[in-house]
Amino acid sequence: MTSTAALQSEPAPVIACTVSRDIQNFDLLIEDMEAELGESWGDLAFPDANSFFDQPDGSSLQFIAIAVDDEDEDNIGFIGEIVRNAKRRGIKVIVIAEELSPIALHQLMRVGADDFVPYPLPEGALHEAVERLRRPDPVASIARGAGGEARPAVSKSDRDGVVLPVHGLAGGVGASTFAVNLAWELALAAKGSNGRVCLLDLDLQFGSASTYLDLPRKDAVFEMLSDIPSMDSDSFMQALQTYKDGLHVLTAPADILPLDIITSEDVKRLIEMARAQFEFVVIDMPTTLVQWTETVLSQAHVYFTLVELDMRSAQNALRLIRALKSEDLPHERLRYALNRAPKFTDLSGKSRVKRLAESLDIDIEIHLPDGGKVITEAGDHGLPLAETAAKAPLRREIQKLAASLYELGQISATAEA
Repeated sequence: MTSTAALQSEPAPVIACTVSRDIQNFDLLIEDMEAELGESWGDLAFPDANSFFDQPDGSSLQFIAIAVDDEDEDNIGFIGEIVRNAKRRGIKVIVIAEELSPIALHQLMRVGADDFVPYPLPEGALHEAVERLRRPDPVASIARGAGGEARPAVSKSDRDGVVLPVHGLAGGVGASTFAVNLAWELALAAKGSNGRVCLLDLDLQFGSASTYLDLPRKDAVFEMLSDIPSMDSDSFMQALQTYKDGLHVLTAPADILPLDIITSEDVKRLIEMARAQFEFVVIDMPTTLVQWTETVLSQAHVYFTLVELDMRSAQNALRLIRALKSEDLPHERLRYALNRAPKFTDLSGKSRVKRLAESLDIDIEIHLPDGGKVITEAGDHGLPLAETAAKAPLRREIQKLAASLYELGQISATAEA
């Protein structure tokens, strides 16, 4: 007599789990997980996740998808602990976030989450995120030679820096000035804790960070950019220059180079290298959208986008938003900064700012006052505003922003410890 149980096949191992307060709040995630994995996935509540990792069934997990919304922000510390425990066991982590604040999202990315997908899920977004997780780690793959012999590690540091790109949506909106001064203010804030800050000038054609900080353009920059796959921590650090022993800078090359001299994989590796060496990585982006802009956006914790109160900025912002949405890219990471913002008493100007934000359906969270002639003078002298116009309203605004970013980084580092 044949046993019915004998006819049944072994159940498929669980290779992924959703982790949430209530998975029924994320019905689109359920559908996408079923489409992607069939029956090879399960669901966990937050209190059960850590214990499941140590069970026999948890040994087959490849990744978890942590689904959170604004109601989970009070519990973000415990959720961060789930991320850390998963990473300790080699389990990849995707964050599925609905209306989560940038601070809470940053904390989860800071403690080790590998990817972020907004909810409601754009079509194909979960599949693409899973595919990214399954690709071989380029850093790990180049750490070994063709015969399996060990190569020098990418980095001798265990830092996990915050990535802060700066992108001007039109010429002359002050993106490079903002990037240079933000990087310097972060360096000043980090001095007391021996923190390290890096500025990457990826405007390979007309980058001006070297001018604004009076640094020479080194041939080592071109040599490194020409062969990033073989870059190690030593060659990376040798290409950097130090400004006043507080800020490490990768200047633009001495000669104008095509923006596609580096690929998306090159830029990803460059950012990963910088993150491993520094607590904060500020990136001065070219105005032009290039192949690797998506890579920088995906690596960014906050992507600062500078505009002015004029029609060209409004039109370019609208075009950028449309482009990102059409490609299902994380446009939520954009943080708009208005340069030369109206003064507090300029009611007409403030009304125009409100109309601009409403017409673009965005929040302009950062208002930078007009710096006037002192900005030009500081750039011509190759000094940050803190050195030439410490009391200027623009400098104070950037200083406050840097202080808040540094404090957020400290809170995340403490939670991780």
